[in-house]
Amino acid sequence: MPEYYTGSGDNGDTGIISSNRVSKGSAIIEAIGAVDELNSAIGVACCKVEEQSVKSELESIQNDLFIIGANLASLSNPSLDKAVLNEGAVKRLEESINRMSKELPDLKEFVLPGGSEGAASLHLARSTARRAERDLVKASEGYQIDDTARKYVNRLSSYLFVAALYANYKSGITEKHPKY
Repeated sequence: MPEYYTGSGDNGDTGIISSNRVSKGSAIIEAIGAVDELNSAIGVACCKVEEQSVKSELESIQNDLFIIGANLASLSNPSLDKAVLNEGAVKRLEESINRMSKELPDLKEFVLPGGSEGAASLHLARSTARRAERDLVKASEGYQIDDTARKYVNRLSSYLFVAALYANYKSGITEKHPKY
């Protein structure tokens, strides 16, 4: 039976792909963790979203996020071949945003996160993407973070917002707006 724990991180550090040990509180581990949380939030949304086109895109997004996480985990060893996300992944998100936006009514007010289960899950993933983006920016102060990765996560939060609106629209759910 395989062991799923090592105990090697009990003192507050962890190993990454480069085999260096780093503090679990370091900016790079925060960024890796935020991308992992985002990937998990996308997984939940994928289970809840009914629109097949969105579900399929979410599965591709999970793979893209895994590439970003692997790249982050290998940053401290320049001799490793790194997985890199190409600009085409950003373009794919932009095309999807544009495709869904064409069907949506004009947005003139802020919306409250919620609606269908799928839309609520997408909104949660969107806010998780914003945090992951902030953590990537923080980590870039000490590490050479790929520009495309930062751009992708920024665009991803926009995609998730539009996908949430789209999920509600397709379900016939009217967006709720804050009352001031």
